[in-house]
Amino acid sequence: MPQTSLNSFPEEFRQGMAARAEFLGDTGESAPAHWEPPFGTGQVHIVLSLVAADQESLAVVLERARQARSQLPGLQVVYRQDLYQLASGRTSFGYKDGISNPAVEGSGADNPPGGGPTIKAGEFVLGYPDQTGNLPPMPQPDVLGRNGTFVVWRKLHTRVAAFRRYLRDNAGSPEEESLLAAKIVGRWPSGAPLILAPEHDDPDLGADERRNNDFLYASDPHGAVCPRGAHARRANPRDSEIIGDVDLHRLIRRSTSYGPPLPAGTLDDDGADRGIVFIAVNAHLDRQFEFVKSQWFNDGNFTGLDVEKDLLTGDNDGSGVFTIPQRPVRRRLHGVERFVVTRGGEYFFLPSLSALRWLAGLGA
Repeated sequence: MPQTSLNSFPEEFRQGMAARAEFLGDTGESAPAHWEPPFGTGQVHIVLSLVAADQESLAVVLERARQARSQLPGLQVVYRQDLYQLASGRTSFGYKDGISNPAVEGSGADNPPGGGPTIKAGEFVLGYPDQTGNLPPMPQPDVLGRNGTFVVWRKLHTRVAAFRRYLRDNAGSPEEESLLAAKIVGRWPSGAPLILAPEHDDPDLGADERRNNDFLYASDPHGAVCPRGAHARRANPRDSEIIGDVDLHRLIRRSTSYGPPLPAGTLDDDGADRGIVFIAVNAHLDRQFEFVKSQWFNDGNFTGLDVEKDLLTGDNDGSGVFTIPQRPVRRRLHGVERFVVTRGGEYFFLPSLSALRWLAGLGA
């Protein structure tokens, strides 16, 4: 590619995820020095995602990919990660995920109740107006950038046993553990939102796509039902009174699991590698993914929580706290450790078909 084209990519993309580690909270165990190779080494140039309904179908597309690669001398496979949805349909922590994603204006996709306003296409696809009414900066020439976007790829190891022990140590019964976990996550395991099911899980609500995301936080401004620091509330504050415009920071998320589930009730780490591969699509890496990760998950100032970080996914080091509003006196948990460890990641540019044709012709 011409150097002028390479220089036209945004600074955060050119630096790469590893170079942004301190800003993103990838420190301590999550620091790039501890990432699985080849992440953060500059050796990763292309990611190929293969999606199939079952193992037999996967074998077919894998063989197709092998045959295509054999025709491209100089291309070497440096990493492979097998992913799959757990039988429970939930994450390794035991919670239904991926419930809330923004509807893109003009896509024609359904926008279930609670999805919020449709978001301008330019927040997710380059070459179109974004929420500010402007065209996002895009790589040049125009044929390279238009209809492309940026993809965030992160491998996140989940310390499930440690999280279960933390719940046990801070609750007096299994019922209290379940409620405490819901306060931390903002939803029950079924996906039922705490704001609509404040006392106990409601699997019917969690399974109903027309109801499980149909809520706002206006009725709970102080977090008496769903704490302002709950993971789901941090990730999408909706109508909460916060600093800034929520709609400027929405992400399209497509994540899934890897590794075996930890058996129910097990409190000791079995040594298996399990977790989530987090994938996000956004046109502005800086004010979408990086903003959410650095400001909403790792800084509590945006919602009046001072230095309090997200208990579940934040850059905690054993000294963190988590506040649960209640009367007559709020409850504050201490000793919050890191429950999600970054094992690697990269920023990618997803080109359009026209851009792929342009790239293919560069060496002609």
